[in-house]
Amino acid sequence: MEHGEDLKKRVKELIVRQLKLEIDPATIKDAAPLFGEGEGSLGLDSIDALELVLGVEKEFGIKIQDEEVGVKAFASVDSLCDFITAKAA
Repeated sequence: MEHGEDLKKRVKELIVRQLKLEIDPATIKDAAPLFGEGEGSLGLDSIDALELVLGVEKEFGIKIQDEEVGVKAFASVDSLCDFITAKAA
């Protein structure tokens, strides 16, 4: 499993592709919140979350069992990368 910038790039591309966002993946900030209204937030909602879970499971071959875990894991690109790395270990 790759770490660092490669993984971040893959995660950002996955977010944009899976959610059909009209943005450049490179413009997503690593620490910006994916959900909610915070500054730099992508403003995703619960339907986006489900799509994202499916995309991550398919792309990285990991299972996300618990919604609570998912919410924390999907807080930002950074936390999602940490989660994927931990699950794939």
